[in-house]
Amino acid sequence: MQASKMSWRLEMRKAKKYRMLVLMTLPGLLYFLVNNYLPMFGIAIAFKDINFAKGIWGSDWVGFKNFEYLFKTKDAYIITRNTLMYNLSFIALNTVLAIALAILLNEVRKRVLSRFYQTIILLPYLISMVIVGYLVLGYLDVERGFMNKTLLPLFGLEPVSWYSETKYWPWILTIVHAWKGVGHLCVIYLAAIIGIDPEYYEAAKIDGASRWQQIRTITIPIIAPVITIMTLLAIGRIFYSDFGLFFQVPLNTGALMPVTNTIDTYVYRALINMGDIGMSSAAGLYQAVVGFVLILASNAVVRKFNKDHALF
Repeated sequence: MQASKMSWRLEMRKAKKYRMLVLMTLPGLLYFLVNNYLPMFGIAIAFKDINFAKGIWGSDWVGFKNFEYLFKTKDAYIITRNTLMYNLSFIALNTVLAIALAILLNEVRKRVLSRFYQTIILLPYLISMVIVGYLVLGYLDVERGFMNKTLLPLFGLEPVSWYSETKYWPWILTIVHAWKGVGHLCVIYLAAIIGIDPEYYEAAKIDGASRWQQIRTITIPIIAPVITIMTLLAIGRIFYSDFGLFFQVPLNTGALMPVTNTIDTYVYRALINMGDIGMSSAAGLYQAVVGFVLILASNAVVRKFNKDHALF
């Protein structure tokens, strides 16, 4: 009894000691509660036939019928294939480009130039995807676009009807996504590289290691945990797609649906046309659950090979 009282007193002393720190965390905790946890009750919508007259909780339960619509549609294979294949290519390409750019930026010794290059690389990430869509239109417009009006005639090539030819768009979307997203990832990897102790490189120079050998044996292994974490986070969203990229950039063109339609754009169009909130909620829950499972599985694989690189 005496021991428990002593323990209680110690805990109270600790609480008083750190009460200001606890108070400082309250706004963040409140934000997560309101923004992230309270909306989770909306999961119930995925299993209901929403009737606005009855309200959300009064609507009839329909079990997994909302999920059946998503999987039984004739476009289920196309939207799943597009979402997965695009995201896999985005993860691989953006990771390689971001690491390469981060290493190159780290080699720039003049601080002013380094900051300038970082700004230029990061700028596309800050541009709205709506604006990006019109920038792409400026290049690919059939009659007045830069490609058809200026570039292709230089090589003696005929104009291309870009917005009706599906074969070009996997490449166009990949290039646009890399141009817009690599800068953000590059800054993260650059921060990790800057944090490396310079003594490692000095020791390597003394041993006669070339710059490429230093990158291969020092830089890449040390930032490997950061690369793993960013890749795992990207894998967790592999069933999500950048809605703006696949909807705004192709300008919602019907002829391009076979290569631009993903789970997100399909659900959006279904919601607009039919107003089926239950189906759209089911799709969101499906994406979240699959992403969660993929993170757990990927993390387990990483943990098996190297515990230090795992998220948890």
